[in-house]
Amino acid sequence: MRAALMRMLMLAAGWVIAILVVPGVLLGLWFITRPRDRLQGILESLQGGRGIVLIIAVGVLEACVALLIARAIARRQASRLTTPITALAEQAERLGAGESRIARLDSGIPEIDQIGEVLVHSSADLTRQLAQQRDFAADASHQLRTPLTALLMRLDEIAATQDLDAAHEEAGIAIDQVVRLAAVVDELLARSRRADSELSAVSLDTVLAGLQREWQPVFARSRRSIRIHGERGLQVRASSSAVAQIVSTLFENALQHGGGTVDVQARRSGRSVVLEVSDDGDGIGQDLAPRIFERSVSSSGSGLGLSLARDLAAANEGRLELLSAQPPVFALFLSEAEASVVPAQGR
Repeated sequence: MRAALMRMLMLAAGWVIAILVVPGVLLGLWFITRPRDRLQGILESLQGGRGIVLIIAVGVLEACVALLIARAIARRQASRLTTPITALAEQAERLGAGESRIARLDSGIPEIDQIGEVLVHSSADLTRQLAQQRDFAADASHQLRTPLTALLMRLDEIAATQDLDAAHEEAGIAIDQVVRLAAVVDELLARSRRADSELSAVSLDTVLAGLQREWQPVFARSRRSIRIHGERGLQVRASSSAVAQIVSTLFENALQHGGGTVDVQARRSGRSVVLEVSDDGDGIGQDLAPRIFERSVSSSGSGLGLSLARDLAAANEGRLELLSAQPPVFALFLSEAEASVVPAQGR
């Protein structure tokens, strides 16, 4: 800004000096090129009061012209400064009103362009925060919907049964679901604060056993079952609630879109633990398979769930992949923690 003001002052001063000096120089050159006798006549005509008035009038005229030109230059330069400042103020006002798309300002004035760059970065941050809030709302609605639906079904069974032992068993499962639901809420709150969850050693056997207890009755009502087998004693570095939510999403997807027995196999692969979930259904269409993890894909709620499950896997230093579309095989890769070697067997 200071440099622009200095340029404006120097330009105006240059024009004033040029207007005052150039006519005098041109007049001097004109006098030099005149014949001596004619030059003598001109000098004699300028003597006396008439000559003094004429010289003063020419000087005043030059000064007025110089001031007018200087004023025009000053107004033009002031407009060159005020126009980007006004645009900058309008951008700041739109940003304050919540508009998240701010165009880059190119005024040629480094100071103003630097402020404009800050506004552009601020608008980008605002856009990202709004997107995160929308994703958080979508994630929260999906993560809470699944355990709440399962809990409601469990409470309906408790209300309908006359068997106290069965009611007691169902109540225990419902309590486990409430605990998992609370863990899901805690994890969502941690993600909203951008807090990195501490990863610890989680027993895959324990997580899968709890999920089988929770989901087996749901599949049984559709005359289907869950089969869990593979290596036992596997420990993974992850959040237990995240692993449970990822596998629950795969179970829900298999329940809604798959068929037959849901097969869950745990195995080692190098330094990773792989959990494969498959079923006997028709599988995923070839047109849908490449986009199965996109948020825009939503078939009866499965699209958002798989996208969220993949994000949870990535947040736990793992990944979720579709190994096969037909038959459908999903694989969850997690880092292995401390594991003891136990022969593979069914559960």
